[in-house]
Amino acid sequence: MQSETIKRYALELGFTKIGIVPVAALSEEGRHLREWIARGFHGRMDYMAREPRQRSDPALLMPSAKSVICVALNYFRPEKHIDDISTGKISRYAWGDDYHDVLRDKLKTLLAWIVDQSPGVEGKICVDSAPMMDKAWAVRAGLGWIGKHTNLITKKYGSWVFLGELLVSIELDYDDLIEPDHCGKCTACIDACPTEAIIAPYRLDATRCISYGTIELRDPQLPETIADNLENWVFGCDICQDVCPWSRFSKQTSEERFAPREGLIAPDLDDLAAMTQEEFSIRFRKNPVKRTKLAGLHRNAKGGNEGGEEDYETDGINETSGKVPVSDRMMHGSSGTLIGYDFPYVS
Repeated sequence: MQSETIKRYALELGFTKIGIVPVAALSEEGRHLREWIARGFHGRMDYMAREPRQRSDPALLMPSAKSVICVALNYFRPEKHIDDISTGKISRYAWGDDYHDVLRDKLKTLLAWIVDQSPGVEGKICVDSAPMMDKAWAVRAGLGWIGKHTNLITKKYGSWVFLGELLVSIELDYDDLIEPDHCGKCTACIDACPTEAIIAPYRLDATRCISYGTIELRDPQLPETIADNLENWVFGCDICQDVCPWSRFSKQTSEERFAPREGLIAPDLDDLAAMTQEEFSIRFRKNPVKRTKLAGLHRNAKGGNEGGEEDYETDGINETSGKVPVSDRMMHGSSGTLIGYDFPYVS
């Protein structure tokens, strides 16, 4: 099977960019990740510290894997957030359907097509549920470069892309063009971050990040650094992406499932703070906001202070193992945007 044939079909499925590289251990990138974790920059995301060797070596995930098919999917929508004291802000990536489902559906179709063309091929789909370093693989495949905000940036779409991989058990023709860093002397993302979470170019302290606080953190109160600079963000934060000069090349996604759901671009803060569990479950079914749970959304809508302990102690956590379920690991080391947890800094 030829790589160009796979690429053409992937584009027909709606993927925005695709690159193919051989399976190999990500030695340098893995070292960076371990150092980042050792400094405590991952905060409460304990799952980032588990299986470090597997996270940097896909051969441990799938022993028969020979090639990594890396894909990017544009999700940009031109609608804008509203700066109003009574209106909340939800990260652009969470306006529509859950990207996990969209990416996984497309990768399943791609894998089924490959198997049909070459019977006997084994494959593994990686969209958050597997410990893959998505951004690092995207860089190796030439899809883009890591910006100073630690997000993957592409020339044609800025950083508004989701990332996924397909491991396959066949050798293919590989891409060898690495996109150089085009950030230059720009420090727009660093200067704009209200919590100074980007502590240096290509280095991010997740514990100071609004996205980490509003999505990952289970405490009844947000850290003072985040709460004092929340700026009505109730799920995620787009500031570092919005100010990036490469965002001027953004194009509206053609994926209908990423179209904004009613009420998610400019949600009323009082409505969110008073939302019941039933309303939450219905409104955010198959949507990324479900990750933060109702208690987290209440806290965020109230400016970072819920005031109670009971809803946070075990919410989303297995009480026996203390582990976050795989299905909940949706913070954007996964997707290619927001926070570069899988590629924390470059030396």
